[in-house]
Amino acid sequence: MKNNIRIERARLRISQQELADRLSVTRQTIYAIEAGMFNPSTLLALKMSELFGVSVNELFSLEEDDYKK
Repeated sequence: MKNNIRIERARLRISQQELADRLSVTRQTIYAIEAGMFNPSTLLALKMSELFGVSVNELFSLEEDDYKK
């Protein structure tokens, strides 16, 4: 799954740590999501969407390989 978390974070000029603090997760969680190593829960994706003021679909999108899993 592809995501735009890093772009949205840059738009708000906040660090991974600040985003993590606002979402009550670890910085490592934010890193793993941005790097595509971890897919967030629905709840966390919705919290991110609300925090950034964009839809979940603007933050996350499926890639071709995701349909084969």
